[in-house]
Amino acid sequence: MTDSIALGAEIPPGQHRRRTLLALLALGLAAAVPVVMAPTGRGAGASIDRCGIPHELIVLGAPLPQTARRLNAGQPLTIVALGSSSTEGVGATAPQFNYPSRLAAVLQARFPNVPIRVVNRGISGEMSQQMVARIERDVLAEKPDLVIWQLGTNSVLHDIDPATDVEVARRGIAMIKKAGADVLLMDLQYAPAVLVHPGYREMLHVLSGVARSEDVPLFHRFAAMRHWTEDGQMTVPVMLAIDRLHMSNASYDCLARQVARSIVLATRS
Repeated sequence: MTDSIALGAEIPPGQHRRRTLLALLALGLAAAVPVVMAPTGRGAGASIDRCGIPHELIVLGAPLPQTARRLNAGQPLTIVALGSSSTEGVGATAPQFNYPSRLAAVLQARFPNVPIRVVNRGISGEMSQQMVARIERDVLAEKPDLVIWQLGTNSVLHDIDPATDVEVARRGIAMIKKAGADVLLMDLQYAPAVLVHPGYREMLHVLSGVARSEDVPLFHRFAAMRHWTEDGQMTVPVMLAIDRLHMSNASYDCLARQVARSIVLATRS
């Protein structure tokens, strides 16, 4: 498996579903397109989950005990999404299409009798240090049961030594744990604007190491997005906004669905 993206990929003739989805993206309607689509040709009648990823990417690697207790007891659940632009929702055509909004909808459908609140605390352009500086005010004040912390991409884009994020991440994790909430880390997005910075490989390694050493789960967003493109489930124009960096309505929706699946699996283990 390579780290390359076909930057100039064209949509093959006859793939009308892909053409239709691109048109809907332009209208801001991609979130209304079903992610389960019927294939043509041999095997027609089966379905393909366009958001699907390998099972090993759904497994988070550590439990979510507070989240599990709340869901299993049918008690209200509060999730805070902390991060930068891809948490705020840059690239989505409306706030309801960003990943925290879609995560709230997917989880609420899965647990209709449990009040679920997902608070979006993403601020575009922020570094990890800036996020940690506002954890007390913007995150813990919401009394979260689970904090999903998306970090690392902006450090890569600014060619900052990934090692500098290690202590910052550990400090933030400690603050969240001390408040009694679960922590779920989320790594980089897979995009051309990220891949041109060689530090992305080390950042992925660093975040994985922090998750293991701090015994917190990690959602491998980079690997999930790479799978979508390399397995032919999404073309780059479908997966990313026009800037070739931020996610689109379609990929934010898929991200939310897979994060939700990971959360459900972690609360059952």
